[in-house]
Amino acid sequence: MSRDYEPVRGQWYENLEDEESFRVLTVDEDSELVEIEYLDGELEEIDLETWHEMDLDRIDEPEGWGESDEDEDEDEEDDEDEDWDEDDDEDDDDWDEDEEEDNERGEY
Repeated sequence: MSRDYEPVRGQWYENLEDEESFRVLTVDEDSELVEIEYLDGELEEIDLETWHEMDLDRIDEPEGWGESDEDEDEDEEDDEDEDWDEDDDEDDDDWDEDEEEDNERGEY
């Protein structure tokens, strides 16, 4: 049975003929091109005519696909926040010491 789905950005599909899963990255209606990304990270552009010839089924996002990317991004953000806090504390200490020295010398 052939299923004719329109390409939707962010939606996951399975090519039933090739048994390959992919998601749609972009749909350019002007050039009639669809950019897709396979599970292995490979990118491909196909034209809308080819898209409509494919036997596709909509599927849910594969397990672990988005979680690992998001977790890495969150970890990086946490690291940046921690670095910023540490740098900020160090700078504050230096400034306080400089201000005290200036006060002792009568400089403001």
